[in-house]
Amino acid sequence: MSRETIVLGAGMVGVSVAYHLAQRGRPVLLIDRRSPGQETSFGNAGIIQREAIYPYPFPHDLKTLLRVLPNRGIDIRYRPMDMVAAAGPLFSYWRNSFPKRYEKIVPEYASLIALSTQEHAPMIAAAGAAHLVREEGWLELYRTAQALDGRAQKARIAVKDYGVLAERLDRRQLDRMQPDLSASVIGALHWQNSWTVASPGDLVLAYAKAFENQGGRWLRAELRSVAPAANGWRVTTAEGAHEAAEVVIALGPWSARFAKTLGYHLPLFVKRGYHMHYAQPETRRLRHWLMDAEKGYLLEPMTAGIRLTTGAELANLDAPPNYGQLDAAERVARELYPIGQRLEPLPWKGARPCTPDMKPIIGPAPKHPGLWFAFGHGHQGFTLGPATGRLLAEMMEGEPPAIDMTPFRVERFCA
Repeated sequence: MSRETIVLGAGMVGVSVAYHLAQRGRPVLLIDRRSPGQETSFGNAGIIQREAIYPYPFPHDLKTLLRVLPNRGIDIRYRPMDMVAAAGPLFSYWRNSFPKRYEKIVPEYASLIALSTQEHAPMIAAAGAAHLVREEGWLELYRTAQALDGRAQKARIAVKDYGVLAERLDRRQLDRMQPDLSASVIGALHWQNSWTVASPGDLVLAYAKAFENQGGRWLRAELRSVAPAANGWRVTTAEGAHEAAEVVIALGPWSARFAKTLGYHLPLFVKRGYHMHYAQPETRRLRHWLMDAEKGYLLEPMTAGIRLTTGAELANLDAPPNYGQLDAAERVARELYPIGQRLEPLPWKGARPCTPDMKPIIGPAPKHPGLWFAFGHGHQGFTLGPATGRLLAEMMEGEPPAIDMTPFRVERFCA
C-alpha cells in the first residue's frame, strides 16, 4: 500500500525528494512557505558541479588564516560573535579538515557527486527544462602560475580517480572561449562535464511542475510544527493541519530548528552568500560561467543578467545582511570583465546549510519511525538534489540504494 508522505521544504532537495516519491506512486504533499526554488536554491551560481568531489575544508594553512583574519576578504568573511555562538560545530569542522580525516571524507562525498548530472538528466527531460541547461562546463580562472599549477595537479587526480573531465587552458585558448578578460588572468581550468543553468529558481520550479504532473500536491503555507500522531505524523501550518504516514524534513538551513523540537540536536551551521545581477556589455557578452579562483567569487551569464555570487560569510542565519563582501567582489569583478550597471535595488541573501564533516544528512531519524532527513548539503544542494531524491526514495521504499548511505546517516551526530 502506498504510504502518504509530506515533504517539508521546496528547494532543490525537497522538490527532488517529492518527485522521486511521486514517481514511485506515493501520494505526496509538498509544503513550503514560499514557491518552489525561491529560497537558497534561487540564489546560487547555477552550476551542477560534477567536478565538486572535494568539499570545502576549513582553512588550516597560516597564509590563508592571516589573510582571512582582517575580515575584509571576498571569499570568506565572518561575524565574530556568531562564530562564538557556533563554536562547537566550527571546531568540529576545523578538526575534520585535517588531512587524515579529510582524505576519508572525500571518497564518501565523491560517491554522491558522481550521481549529480546523471540524476538531473531525467528530471530535466521530464520537466521540459533543457532550454535552461548548458552542458558546456565552466571556467576557473587563475592569476598566478603557482595557483594554477596546484589546482591542475589536483584536477588530474580528480580526472583519474573520480570520472571528472578537465582541461588546462593557456591565455590564448582562454581568449578563444571568453574574450575581454583582464590581462591579469594567465589561464584557467575548463571543467567539462559540469552543467550550467541560466535560472536556478526556474529549474526548481520546472521540477516542481513535473512532480505535480505525477499527481503530487503542493501547498504554500508557513510551517508551525511537526509531531508524531496516532497514524504517523501531524504537520501544522498557518493554513491548517495535515497528517501522513511519513514526513521528510528538507528545509535546508531551517531543518535543524524543526529537528530540535523532536529531540535531535544537530550541529548544523550556515555559510551565507549574496548575489547581484548586472547588465551585459552592449557590444560583447559574457559567454561562460567564470570563477575568479584566487579572489573567491563567480560571474554567470543568466537570464536575469550577469550574476555575481560571493564566497561564504560565516554568520547566524537570522543576522542582518552585510553587503561589504559583495561590494568588494564587485570592485574586483569590474576589473576582470566589463559588467554593466546593477539591475536590482538590493542584493539577494541566502544561507547554505552545512555540517561539521561536510557531508549531508540523508536517511531515517533513529528515534522516530516514519521521520526522514534530507539536509545539510552545504554548497551543493543544487547539485545534489536529484541524487538525494533518488537515494532517499530508495531507502524509504526498502530498495537497495545506489551507493552506501552509511556515511550520510544522522547517527554520526546523535544516538
